[in-house]
Amino acid sequence: MNIENAINHGTKILKKNSIKSAKLDSEILMSKVVGKEKEFILLNQNDYLDNNVFNQFKNLIIQRSKGKPIAYLIGKKDFWNYEFKINRNVLVPRPDTELIIQEALYLTKNKNKLKLLDIGIGSGCILLSILDEKKDFYGVGIDVSKKCIDLSKINALNLGIGNRIKFFKSDVDNCNYGKYDLIVSNPPYINHFDLKCLDKEVKNFEPKLSLDGGLDGLSVIRKVINKASELIKINGTFILEIGFDQKERVKKILKNKGFYINKVLKDYADNDRCIISTKNNLYS
Repeated sequence: MNIENAINHGTKILKKNSIKSAKLDSEILMSKVVGKEKEFILLNQNDYLDNNVFNQFKNLIIQRSKGKPIAYLIGKKDFWNYEFKINRNVLVPRPDTELIIQEALYLTKNKNKLKLLDIGIGSGCILLSILDEKKDFYGVGIDVSKKCIDLSKINALNLGIGNRIKFFKSDVDNCNYGKYDLIVSNPPYINHFDLKCLDKEVKNFEPKLSLDGGLDGLSVIRKVINKASELIKINGTFILEIGFDQKERVKKILKNKGFYINKVLKDYADNDRCIISTKNNLYS
């Protein structure tokens, strides 16, 4: 079978299983097994596949038809200006999370040699993207999962910034590693009972540890805010990603911990997504 027919075969299977981006996903998976860029695939559709390659392709198509995210199948995901290695131990980076990068770079555009903390670093995409843009910044990333830490280290080395970041396996309560000018976090914030309502690609494949925010969705957020209030420098900035319906409750928690609310950012669907706050010295 040639590349074109195989892609069409894969597309048909994915469409039958209600995969919205069936044609694109089939092309991406073909690129994966052939080991060439997508452009090569499209320009060489008459090339024939050997049985081993075609069987690899079919296996990936079957996994994708069951809802496994494309990023897990190909082991990478574009985020900000970079390509990050991804596996099932971390969330697939979302475009909405790039709001944190945009705001961090805007707020620090005239600042030098700042120290950053990422609480729940996951794949490292947030902190590493900022550090690669700001060559004299230093960072610390913590995560309760050693597998997340290991993956973040790989991504840091791939970006060539392993010498400007330290990693610690730690839960948020036991994190006591210095003071920071900027703290960022995209913690679990899905209400435990809403997990079953998520898209199958999310609920069946992405790590529950990175999604489950407890009975009210705020269990981890409370801990993150509490720790941020201890570790942030006076007048330091805290950028926190939240659920679409959590703004008022999270603002109240932040204010009770001495943070001044600067603004709330909306995502591409016009939902409240990030709260930007500053540590008030009246509560230090």
